[in-house]
Amino acid sequence: MNGSATNDEGSAGAAASASGAGDGTRAVRAGLPEPVKYEPTLPGPVFAAHFHLPGDPTGPYTYGRDENPTWTRLEQAIGELEAPGRDDVQTLVFASGMAAISSVLFSQLRAGDAVVLPDDGYQVLPLVRAQLEAFGVEVRTAPTGGDAQLGVLDGAKLLWIETPSNPGLDVCDVRRLVEAAHARGALVAVDNTLATPLGQRPLELGADFAVASGTKQLTGHGDILLGYVAGRDAEAMAAVRRWRKIVGAIAGPMEAWLAHRSLATLHLRVDRQNATALKVAEALRERPEVTGLRYPGLPDDPSHKIASQQMRRYGCVVSFTLPTRARADRFLDALRLVDDATSFGGVRSTAERRGRWGGDAVPEGFIRLSVGAEDPDDLIADLVRALEESAG
Repeated sequence: MNGSATNDEGSAGAAASASGAGDGTRAVRAGLPEPVKYEPTLPGPVFAAHFHLPGDPTGPYTYGRDENPTWTRLEQAIGELEAPGRDDVQTLVFASGMAAISSVLFSQLRAGDAVVLPDDGYQVLPLVRAQLEAFGVEVRTAPTGGDAQLGVLDGAKLLWIETPSNPGLDVCDVRRLVEAAHARGALVAVDNTLATPLGQRPLELGADFAVASGTKQLTGHGDILLGYVAGRDAEAMAAVRRWRKIVGAIAGPMEAWLAHRSLATLHLRVDRQNATALKVAEALRERPEVTGLRYPGLPDDPSHKIASQQMRRYGCVVSFTLPTRARADRFLDALRLVDDATSFGGVRSTAERRGRWGGDAVPEGFIRLSVGAEDPDDLIADLVRALEESAG
């Protein structure tokens, strides 16, 4: 069963998943219990630090740091999206995407092990690298593009893939990297944040872990911090679960319930945002001041060929570069429908000059644009107007 605890309520979502339902049906039904007369379709959050526990503690719910029924439903739902029809996948939710990332890295690696990370991935990974090295783990890095991580894979215990990469939007061949890693005895984790389970299913591509920040497009409203890990290996996932319990990196029941509620619109949001992102990328391609435009859905994007072989949707993020830092700042100031904010995946479009954080190897004028659910024509008009106004 998907999820982290035995649940004898059954799951209407699982029935939809097993029947080969489409993405929309699966997203709407995922993780729901069997209907009970006079009960809500999605039961409310369970707020509990402890549970009634007479006798031996043999049931699934004993203490609030270990398990919670609201987590269980959300974990079942995410598992049904990451690995539909599979009953050998476990899913665990966490307090944030970084909590999920840390749980895999620090539960699987020991002093003397080697791990391969992308050098163009999530901005916090350098901080993780420093902590891993402090614990005696050897950290190797290579770019996402061109499957460059293959060159530093020998002897590694774990390969960490982020595809598409954030913020550069490079893509690597997950199947190829997984096959090479497994042949060398290494586990593979794929950060699936940007793609979402509706865009890419790393476990189906052979990965051992699918990891993501639910803060982004999965929940989509910019009001929840959440993360998750889905995995196929019971022993490896037991170690991840133990790490969550030890460090207490748990999601609150309210956040878990809000996340589950938000999944019902995931398919609608993803389809709208992906379609608009392609139109935005096509419009930006015509602008002379825009260079380095990247979007995997563009047929002429360097990553399009491999992305089209392993992705079902290409994401809501478009990246490009304006000539100078000042030009980028004027552009952002001139936008009216796009918020100048970090993060991505929300229903309201956001953009930022990534160089302001100092952690990404990008030009000063590099812009990461997260396309929301606004009308495409309105959003494109706002972007074009801001580009023209920022030229002065």
